[in-house]
Amino acid sequence: MGQQAIGLSADTVTVRPFDVTHKSVLSIAVPMTLGFLTTPLLGLTATGVVGRMGDPAALAGLAIGAILFDLIFGSLSFFRTSTTGLTAQAFGRGDAREEQAVFWRAFISAIGLGILMLMATPLILTYAPGLMTDDAAVADVTRHYFGIRVLSSPMTFINFAILGYVLGRGQGTTGLFLQVVINGSNIVLSIYLGLHLGWGVDGVAWGTASAETIGAITGLIIIFRQFAKMPGSRPNRADILDRDRLKALFQLNADILIRSLVLNCAYAIMTRVGSSFGAVTLAANAVLMNVFMLCSFFLDGLAGAAEQLAGRSVGARYRPAFDRALKLTALWSFAMAGLLALFFMIFGSHMIDLLTTSPEVRTEAMGHLGWAALTGLTGALAFQLDGVFIGATWSRAMRNMMLASLAGFCLAVAVLVPAFGNHGLWIALNLFLGLRGLFLLAMLPSKARQSFAAAQ
Repeated sequence: MGQQAIGLSADTVTVRPFDVTHKSVLSIAVPMTLGFLTTPLLGLTATGVVGRMGDPAALAGLAIGAILFDLIFGSLSFFRTSTTGLTAQAFGRGDAREEQAVFWRAFISAIGLGILMLMATPLILTYAPGLMTDDAAVADVTRHYFGIRVLSSPMTFINFAILGYVLGRGQGTTGLFLQVVINGSNIVLSIYLGLHLGWGVDGVAWGTASAETIGAITGLIIIFRQFAKMPGSRPNRADILDRDRLKALFQLNADILIRSLVLNCAYAIMTRVGSSFGAVTLAANAVLMNVFMLCSFFLDGLAGAAEQLAGRSVGARYRPAFDRALKLTALWSFAMAGLLALFFMIFGSHMIDLLTTSPEVRTEAMGHLGWAALTGLTGALAFQLDGVFIGATWSRAMRNMMLASLAGFCLAVAVLVPAFGNHGLWIALNLFLGLRGLFLLAMLPSKARQSFAAAQ
């Protein structure tokens, strides 16, 4: 897998030229970025609704429940990216039948994952809240919130499949529309159920679960209408359940999952080492990680464009489009990262003041703001090439390079932290981001030659 488009031999694929322009990059990246930027509004709305109840246990329980949910489902978001890559390759080949088959495989997998999540819920609710808090009242709220919200698990995974499919076809505006439908419904329903009807935490949970369902229904209507307009025959059961393609899909998902878990491991090490410097430093690092997260929202949009265009190029067997996509997505990624670095260097102090009122935390955060502002620049190449490797389904190489980068990060932490303290920790994080990009860049020429060998 990863040597060529999944399930296809190189000599059966026709070269299908297409143009890659600044417009085609931005038509995917801008809507995706706007969609990502609506996500923080959900947390603000939920916090505002429950915060008006005046119950600290309810607010803390909601926060822990949301973190738990995001941790689990964020780790499973590989489902979206793998669908995007495979759809983009089928789209590049002009294979409408396989496009539909990719979606149906993702849809079936989404239902299966949703059922597994529901089955695992009793175990999660028994042990997870106790690992995150010692307060019985807070843990009880967490269980209640999570127990309601998890009911929409199949719909959440279906939305991953839907979003992956539309982005794989380069329909960034449709992806933005669906995210606005989900997030907008979530905000409105959470306010109505939580505040107007007085359901509190339950209202927020039911609002989120209902919004996922509304989004899934809306997305399915859009996709089925697209299917009806596609030329050629529809995929049959044998196409959808093809053993080799399903095996390749599961391997792709497994590689991306490992990559995501390794990434989360690096962030966990960052937090754990930071905690050894005391509460003030830990709080300052938490504030500054918001700088990195905001950078990631913008860079993820461009990574999505790289993912779709690289996948389409590999499917079309058209190397000029691949090279052009690499150039333009790199250009926009570094330009965006540079602007973000400049913005946070100038206005980062205002953001720190907004996020914390503690003089000690503010002072500590300001002392490390420069390192946080650089994370966009040091991570730009990694974000872009992650998209390229996922779109081209070179997932095994991406997974291995992530593991190598983690080893480099651990070595940097071991060397730099004793010498430079928290500054050394932030330098290590920037090195980790830089290594990810450089390792992927080193693999890029050989992987590209393999994938486009038949067309050259």
